[in-house]
Amino acid sequence: MSYVPQPFVQPLSERIATPHAHTCEAAQPIDLFPVVNHGVSVELLQLLKTSAHTFFAQPPEKKAVYLKEVSPSRLVKYGTSFVPEKEKAIEWKDYVSMLYTNNQEVLQYWPPQCRYMEYTYKVALDFLKSSMEMVKRVVEKKTEDRMNRLMGTQMVNMNYHPTCPSHELTIGVGRHSDMGMLTVLLQDGIGGLYVKLDNGDWAEIPPLNRALVINTLQVSHPMGSTKVRSIGFEPQTYIGSRVSVPILTAPNPSEKIGPLPEVVKRDGVVRYKELLFQDYMNNFFGQPHDGKKSLDFARAD
Repeated sequence: MSYVPQPFVQPLSERIATPHAHTCEAAQPIDLFPVVNHGVSVELLQLLKTSAHTFFAQPPEKKAVYLKEVSPSRLVKYGTSFVPEKEKAIEWKDYVSMLYTNNQEVLQYWPPQCRYMEYTYKVALDFLKSSMEMVKRVVEKKTEDRMNRLMGTQMVNMNYHPTCPSHELTIGVGRHSDMGMLTVLLQDGIGGLYVKLDNGDWAEIPPLNRALVINTLQVSHPMGSTKVRSIGFEPQTYIGSRVSVPILTAPNPSEKIGPLPEVVKRDGVVRYKELLFQDYMNNFFGQPHDGKKSLDFARAD
């Protein structure tokens, strides 16, 4: 394309200047960090990126089969932006979201270009399970059964950002804090991930060879963690088309989330109410990206 269509042009108030943003050092105190010694092979990481490029390189009519309104399965959804019908400007991205239930349904319903990700996904999920100590720091060392329920929903997303003719007018992914317990993000060599630091500055999380980016998420906050503070966004780039592949974990929809009793006892105050994760999820996906505004839904009256 030689120009940016008007629906994708971000209002001036929403644009964030990034050319002078600094690079985030690994030692800085943010709840998002790269992991290299994760046990996932370089070949599998490359397979994830190849799967994404292969899927999005298809003709539009092939991808449209998986649009939310017509998709043959609730497990797979293809679309653009986040909530395009409510956004001031559409994000410069397409995505395909694939819910993991079991291997049989993956083979039956996931797009053919992505089905051989089954093994890749299993390895990444095994990595999450082996990293239980890191997750326990977020949920205050709950029982294994409780941990399994809090990470009962697993999903693979593939984001695609085509080359943009005027990248300064657009945004790849708006300001947001991921919903759920934990995200494992694979960036390609182009990168494009920024986080907001405590002082208000934006810092780039550069792509590292063989690294996965780990992010603790919003649902940890209503449970009482005061550590969750990183807000990320992805500006668009003029370098070329890029992909990112987040693997997300979240509580089961029927799981109740709310302040942990030991945290309430320690702090002497209840900041968030108890609610079904399904209700929290409905609120999150019912509005555009806007930092951590969706946390307001969970605040105690």
